[in-house]
Amino acid sequence: MSNREKRTLGFIKLIIGCFFFLSVILPLAKLLMNFGQADIAKILAMPTVGHAFVNSIASSLTATLISVTLAMAAACCMARTAIRGKKFFHTLLLFPMLIPSLSHGMSLIILFGSNGALTRFFNISQGIYGFWGIVTGSVMYSFPIAYLMLLDILRYEDAAPYEAASVLGIPPHRKLFAITLPYLRKPLINVLFATFTLCVTDYGVSLMVGGTYKTLPLLMYEEVIGRQDFAQGSVFGVILLAPAIVAFVVDMFCQNRTNSTFQSKPFTPRKSRIGNALSYIFLSLASVCALVPIVSFAVLAFAKRYPRDMSFTLHHILSSIQKGVWGYLTNSLIIAVCTALLGTVIAFFCAYFCARMPSRSSRLLHLASTVSLAIPGIVLGLSYVMFFKTTWIYNTIIILVIVNTIHFFASPYLMMYNSMGKINANLEAVGATLGIGRLRMICNVFVSQTHSTLLEMFSYFFINSMMTISAVAFLATASTRPVALMINQFEAQTMLEASAFISLLIWGINLGVKGIVSLTAKKSQK
Repeated sequence: MSNREKRTLGFIKLIIGCFFFLSVILPLAKLLMNFGQADIAKILAMPTVGHAFVNSIASSLTATLISVTLAMAAACCMARTAIRGKKFFHTLLLFPMLIPSLSHGMSLIILFGSNGALTRFFNISQGIYGFWGIVTGSVMYSFPIAYLMLLDILRYEDAAPYEAASVLGIPPHRKLFAITLPYLRKPLINVLFATFTLCVTDYGVSLMVGGTYKTLPLLMYEEVIGRQDFAQGSVFGVILLAPAIVAFVVDMFCQNRTNSTFQSKPFTPRKSRIGNALSYIFLSLASVCALVPIVSFAVLAFAKRYPRDMSFTLHHILSSIQKGVWGYLTNSLIIAVCTALLGTVIAFFCAYFCARMPSRSSRLLHLASTVSLAIPGIVLGLSYVMFFKTTWIYNTIIILVIVNTIHFFASPYLMMYNSMGKINANLEAVGATLGIGRLRMICNVFVSQTHSTLLEMFSYFFINSMMTISAVAFLATASTRPVALMINQFEAQTMLEASAFISLLIWGINLGVKGIVSLTAKKSQK
């Protein structure tokens, strides 16, 4: 590698390091400083805080157990059965990932609210608001993530131990305890902690259907947005950091201590009439549940006056347009595209440095790239308010792009890091022998070798930026507000139909981007 290339790559690494220092380290340091200045004992002694903490733990634990159980069943149906239409079911199960958590809460209001369709049809007396409303919405929101994580684990399990056990005449229930559970133990812990963190740090569902059942993220949102009390907000933020940090440490521990699995033989699902029938039933019910919010939005957006008059109208769409929805949608698209471009470029170079140029600085960069897993979006947003409030980027779209890039950075980075690790380790040495520098190798070889991953990274950043609310809620202004935040605003104005239209709009855009990326990846592979 020439001196010029060393300087260029060193400069890029320095720029990325400074970016993480300014966008992660300093804002969190500011949050901790505010935490130290607050009257912590007085705040923690408040009855509302204790109740909110207990409510958050109780609802999140319940939602986590239900979500992971259902996700495990769905993943087993997909990975361990020989049913047809797996791609179809897989696509439907991921639909809830394309809408904000606010939308899940709103769909529950549409169906099970005081005037909900199912409430009126079945004459249900018990409302959806409160504990079970939050649990139900959290399950809908977190299920696809848990399902994807478990499906990835099951897909790469080695079939050889099971075949050996069958030859030895070991019955199925002993295979479960001797092979399956030991294999799943540590990955399942990761999934449980990740799902719990997702549920306990979200305020969108509890904002919509929590009612008087306050959770800690919702209390934090109300204190900062409503009362501008940053001292209490910082205390709540540090408390919410705790489960996320624990999840992060557990994940790192399990990754480091888990033996690397070599798949000598992939699973070949055996045909079973009973197993296939049960799988079809379960996946069909799960797919219907995944489709229900989308269908409810599609019906409600064009209903004249829900639920009394369900005749077709475009009035609510026109009304939302008059209130500036297209402007907010433009903000969202600009933020999503800029986040996707910036995040993809930085994640690519971070992964290259960490996977292909190991050093002490690369290890620090790897830690900085994954640390966002331990920072809830609502905490990150609050830290940005405290740190950037006096800077020129505050109240601009730039700060929304930066916070989204950091918030969603870890997963795309890990995608690329794993892809880089699969490329021949001697490739740079071969290039040097042929007189090809690292910069040319990066542009001509590594980019082309990882193009599918780059597309997936772009879509991940884009989709999540389109529907995020937690990281941007404290930072958005009237001129920079993304369209996802209008869901709650319209719902508060009893414009439920307009909220449904926005949710449907976000889902349609995200689905379109996901489809385009998938088609592009398939064509490039061919």
